Amino acid sequence: MKYRYITADVFTDRVFGGNPLAVFPNASGLPDEQMRKIARELNVSETVFVFPPVDSRNTRALRIFTPGMELPFAGHPTIGTAFILSLIGEVALDEPETSIVLEEGVGPVLVTIRASGGRPTFAQLTVAQQPEFGDAPLVEDLAALLELTPEDVLTGTYSPQAVSCGVPFLFVTVRDRGALARARLRVTLWAELLADAWAPHVYVLTADADSADYRVRMFAPAMNIVEDPATGAAAAALAAYLGMREPGPSGTYRWTVEQGIEMGRPSMLDVEADKEHGSMTAIRVGGRAVMVAEAVMTIPATSDQSPVAS
Repeated sequence: MKYRYITADVFTDRVFGGNPLAVFPNASGLPDEQMRKIARELNVSETVFVFPPVDSRNTRALRIFTPGMELPFAGHPTIGTAFILSLIGEVALDEPETSIVLEEGVGPVLVTIRASGGRPTFAQLTVAQQPEFGDAPLVEDLAALLELTPEDVLTGTYSPQAVSCGVPFLFVTVRDRGALARARLRVTLWAELLADAWAPHVYVLTADADSADYRVRMFAPAMNIVEDPATGAAAAALAAYLGMREPGPSGTYRWTVEQGIEMGRPSMLDVEADKEHGSMTAIRVGGRAVMVAEAVMTIPATSDQSPVAS
């Protein structure tokens, strides 16, 4: 069978920036194993397969795959799929703002799409799963993992911590962008230290940014991702990490995050957190996306053949 797919760059307003994404807007009939093979074949950070919703009140159901695994939730596929469905007419943009609901492994995810002239200009998701927090390895071990010195890693208020809003990430704050640029993940040490941990994906950040509040990098060997140029699920967890460190017990906090600079794929993410009486009550992640290409893939009937793109 032939399946149409579209590629986009997400968390950017220009082609060849941001994080690449492939979207199959009508994936009905594709079995799990074929979706895994297609994701490995395309080899972008994530590939999204779109299905009719289980609950008819919702817009679509999404299955999200990296080249190595299926994810219950991911930000850049959610934002990018909302853009693509809008651009191809699957979601009508008759108002300045349109809300849709996408079913994902974590539950229904609300996405608000801003539009101008019937075309999407910005999309913002609200996470379905409230944050969970976990412990981190020793600073000395994390510094060695990243080929940094212990003095490069902040402690105290911004000590390392594991946080999840559907996908667990390990947050490591470093002192400046020089340390961030020097960071290199030692995969052999990662296999010993984090491969079996609750939060195996390493998110390194600094407040020493250029045109944002934070500059970040994300390494995810468990996902077969050496480094990611823009990570929406991690940005959601980042909002929880930062929000819990704000001194006020209640309020709405906003940050901008630049990522992918070291990879030559600059990305910009907007994150927000609502905090009430010391607890996080809502987290939102937003950004832009641009369509890059459209193609058709011929999926063979037998499982031992590879898909063919045209």
